[in-house]
Amino acid sequence: MATTSDNLTFKNGYSEVNGLKMYYEIHGQGKPIVLIHGGGSTIQTNFEKIIPLLAKSRQVIAVELQAHGRTNDRNADLTFEQDADDVARLLKNLNIAKADFLGFSNGGTTTLQIAIRHPEAVDKIILASALAKRNGVPEWFWGFMENAKLENMPELLKVGYKKVAADADGLQLMHDRDAKRMLNFKDIPDEQIKSITAPTLIIIGDKDIITPEHAIELHRQIENAELAIIPGGHGQYIGEITTITADFKESELVIPMIEKFLNK
Repeated sequence: MATTSDNLTFKNGYSEVNGLKMYYEIHGQGKPIVLIHGGGSTIQTNFEKIIPLLAKSRQVIAVELQAHGRTNDRNADLTFEQDADDVARLLKNLNIAKADFLGFSNGGTTTLQIAIRHPEAVDKIILASALAKRNGVPEWFWGFMENAKLENMPELLKVGYKKVAADADGLQLMHDRDAKRMLNFKDIPDEQIKSITAPTLIIIGDKDIITPEHAIELHRQIENAELAIIPGGHGQYIGEITTITADFKESELVIPMIEKFLNK
C-alpha cells in the first residue's frame, strides 16, 4: 500500500525475513533512517510523535520485531542478536545498502548488535536509552523482571498492541518473551562495544531507567560517540506514549539535536 498526504509519502507492508512476516512502514523520502522500538512496544507507541518530524527530510523506515505489533512470532525465544539479523535482512529485502539507525530501549540494544554484527549496513547510530551491561540499570529492575506479570505492563502499551496485533491473543506471549529475554540478558563484551566505529549519539533521560554512569561508560567505550542527558524519564525526549502528559510540547523533543547529529 502506498499513499501520499501532506506531501509525505507513506508505504507499508510485510517482508519475509528469516521465517517471519515482518511488518514495516516507510515514511517520507531522503536518506534512510531505521527506527527500532523497545520491548512490549509498536512503531506507534514509541515513535508516533517523531516520525512526522523526521520524515520531513528523511526516508523513515520503522519496523516491528518478532512477536511485536503486526509481526508474527517464530517458535523461538527473542534475542537481540536475532533481532539485529532480522533488521539487516529486511533492509537487504528493501534494497537498502546503508542506513542510519535510531533504537529506543531494547531497540537501542538491538541497534548496538546491528553495529557489531552488520557494520557494513550502518552509517550513524542513535542509542536512545540503550542497555549494554546488566549494571546499566538499578538492581531493583532485575527483581522486577523476575516477577514480571502481564497485569503490570503499562496499559497504553497493551492498548497499542491490541490496536494493531498480528495475533489478538499474542499479548501474553510477547510479554513473556520480552521478560525472559531480559532475565537472560548478558553483558555485551567490552571488545565488541569498542569495535563500533559508526558515529554514535547516546541519549538518556536524567530520570531514565538507564543510569547516567552506564551512558557515560558507553560514551567512553565507543570511540566516535556523543552523549546527551535530557531532563525527563525513559523515552520522554522522543514522546514515547507512556510519558505524554497534558502539557506535552513537540518543541521539547530532541529532534533538532538528532538532525544536527545526522547531518554532520
